[in-house]
Amino acid sequence: MTTKSDPAKARVFAQLRPFLPYLAAVLVLLAAWLLWSGWQQLQDGTRRSSTTLARDTTATMTATMLSGDLDRLGERLATEAVQAALQAGDFDAAAQALGADWPQLEQALVRPPELTETYAGLPDAGFGPLSVMETALVEDKPVVAVVRVEGAPRVALAAPARVGEQLVGVALVQLPLARATAALESVPVDADTYVALRQGSFTLAERGDVGQQEAAERMAVPVRGTQLRVAAAVPHVGAPPLGLAGIPLLVVAALLLLLAYLLWRVPARIRRAFAAEVEDSADVPERTFVEALAEPQEDTGQAVAAAAPAIVVRDAPKAIPVDIDGSIFRAYDIRGIVGQTLDAGVAELIGQSVGSLMQEQDLADIVIGRDGRLSGPDLVAGLVKGLRRAGRNVIDIGLAPTPVTYFGAYHLRTGCCISVTGSHNPPDYNGFKIVVGGQTLSGEAITDLYARIADGRLHDAPSPGDVVERDISDAYVERIASDIQLARPLKIVVDAGNGVAGEIGPRVLEAIGAEVIPLFCEIDGTFPNHHPDPSEPHNLVDLIGTVQRFDADLGIAFDGDGDRLGVVTKDGENIFPDRLLMLFAADVLDRNPGAVIVYDVKCTGRLPGHILRHGGSPLMWKTGHSLIKAKMRETEAELAGEMSGHFFFAERWYGFDDGIYAAARLLEILALDPEDPSDALKALPGGVSTPEIKVEVADGNPHGFVARFQQQAKFEGARTSTIDGLRVDWNDGWGLVRASNTTPVLVLRFDADSEESLQRILGDFRAQIAAVDPELKLPF
Repeated sequence: MTTKSDPAKARVFAQLRPFLPYLAAVLVLLAAWLLWSGWQQLQDGTRRSSTTLARDTTATMTATMLSGDLDRLGERLATEAVQAALQAGDFDAAAQALGADWPQLEQALVRPPELTETYAGLPDAGFGPLSVMETALVEDKPVVAVVRVEGAPRVALAAPARVGEQLVGVALVQLPLARATAALESVPVDADTYVALRQGSFTLAERGDVGQQEAAERMAVPVRGTQLRVAAAVPHVGAPPLGLAGIPLLVVAALLLLLAYLLWRVPARIRRAFAAEVEDSADVPERTFVEALAEPQEDTGQAVAAAAPAIVVRDAPKAIPVDIDGSIFRAYDIRGIVGQTLDAGVAELIGQSVGSLMQEQDLADIVIGRDGRLSGPDLVAGLVKGLRRAGRNVIDIGLAPTPVTYFGAYHLRTGCCISVTGSHNPPDYNGFKIVVGGQTLSGEAITDLYARIADGRLHDAPSPGDVVERDISDAYVERIASDIQLARPLKIVVDAGNGVAGEIGPRVLEAIGAEVIPLFCEIDGTFPNHHPDPSEPHNLVDLIGTVQRFDADLGIAFDGDGDRLGVVTKDGENIFPDRLLMLFAADVLDRNPGAVIVYDVKCTGRLPGHILRHGGSPLMWKTGHSLIKAKMRETEAELAGEMSGHFFFAERWYGFDDGIYAAARLLEILALDPEDPSDALKALPGGVSTPEIKVEVADGNPHGFVARFQQQAKFEGARTSTIDGLRVDWNDGWGLVRASNTTPVLVLRFDADSEESLQRILGDFRAQIAAVDPELKLPF
């Protein structure tokens, strides 16, 4: 007896059966993708292993070769011939004996330790050899570095020259660059990978795919006993699907292929069995397709159209005038999203509006610079067009950090400049920081630019202004280096986050005497490695790791346009800007007793006491770079700083916010202290604090909430300030609630002497905020 299946099941299967081949095809495609991904992961593992081996082999061989040269230098200095010449004070004979029969030797010198003759011979004698000899004297040991001699890199060895215990001179030996690069040239390097020998921001030799050079610092390792490092990179293959490695991915792909085969083959057998059972169990024979066609059709009363519907052709839309969104005109600057609220047409109107303001003040020339964002060139073109339409003469300095653009207004004596920058915002943002007549526009001056556009109050000159291109980067570097030189060398890592400070920032710090290890200093407006905002701790992870890997003295981070500074120690501590301001204030007050030091409402409550103890006059003011600069002019302050990392030096500088210059001043201070720089920074007064806490307001009006909070909140036994939001100070800590001027959120920050005090302050604020708005969601 044969068991027959339910005809209903057969019909269900019949309905599903047409889709099974498609499902099988999808599984095949998925399996193919997993096979490819698995193969890629296996290849990546192999490449990564071979590249790591090439990197480490290069570093070891280079260190061995150069340490051998240093040992030879020490041995030669101890020989009888060299010692006799040194004792006689005959430095030429000592140099001749030192270099005798030295393979590949290009030059050998011995100079008195004062180096008077070498300094007198500058620049012909070369800054590079001089710096190596100075380092050998300062560190009192043999050193090696790659220096530039007559325009070409050379390996330079230097060591103190002694007769017994007495220092009588310093020796220098010059060798070809091949002594440093020979190891890299000899190791096998896969053409798809990248390995390079670097010193500071310069690549001495490289092998493999140079398109990967920007990401190579992630895998960099130092060359022991030298200033060199070996950087490496492998092609990025992305995260593995499903979080699986190569072999497991191949196994999953094989299982999917098996399942696809079953879906493709097995249903045919089942279909035949079902078909037989349905035929046996059917009571009424089904109509064939031919029989169904022969049956009369039911009249639905609807006619079938004989022809396709006609195509309606409408007029093409006409161009509309440029529409400008007033929301981009903010408290400190102009900022919008490219393609939504900002484009070249909007930039042209802004340029003409600024030009109209300049025309009223009889100002003719203006400097324009831009950061590395992809939208920068188009916005600059629009801005320049608008300024020239207003009759202004434009000096385009090209790619430049915001402080370099500010510097241009002073250096080129225009008093006016615009930095086209999105600062630390995402890549699709951009904007304008504007200075007219020496004053950074803010508040009503910014909104007046919009009013001019909306009211049509734009000056249209009878003839357009001129435009020229200038490069002022050398002038900027020379201006800082002429004022600041480090008392001793410091090794630092500079993380520019692929922002526009990546080129000139390391140049400045090297020019003042620092050894710089660059990290993400290639300018890339997509910010591929991390967001260029040093105020966010997660953006400092790579910097901290690189500082520790190279045993550097310090880590320096710049934001997207270079006007803010972040600092980390070698043990990974983030030194917040208000603590850095303590260090800067003490230094400035040593030379300017009684000077006014301005700080914003987000800075620690320990700062004013620190300023007072060093003989200064502390002044708290509103947050915002343009507002701080205006207050500095009003009070003739020598220094100012914000918790966001903006520092403003009027002493020895121009009073604008400059992260690069601030970094130079920081290194200058730390180099004068014999302590380890990290220890000196950690010794600054500190406590416990929260980062900035951002809270959204339901109605999107944070200013309205702050106004209510100022009126209704009651804090017993505390001092309150309504300069910017509501700041409440106790003897053991403080709290702040203010409205952001750049985004529609509340900004909160809390700081205290102890964790217990901090929790008490948080509880007080939590209760007062709930009394004003019970629906407000707080993350603490």
